[in-house]
Amino acid sequence: MVKLKVRAVGTSAGVILPKEALAHLGVHEGDDLYLVETQDGYQITPFDPEFEKQLESARKGMDAYKNTLRELAK
Repeated sequence: MVKLKVRAVGTSAGVILPKEALAHLGVHEGDDLYLVETQDGYQITPFDPEFEKQLESARKGMDAYKNTLRELAK
């Protein structure tokens, strides 16, 4: 567990993530992070949940039209 302190950043508030947490998340300065509400609370992730939904829709479409896409790729 990592304890974070909320600090003033201009007229907003923010937290500083330690190097170890950044490395674990695989992010660097300037990358986007998403705060996702889950059943257990909140989760910080570098993955855009909206993109994940779009990707799942694309996978379903590719599965449904696998043969057609294969023919078009020739």
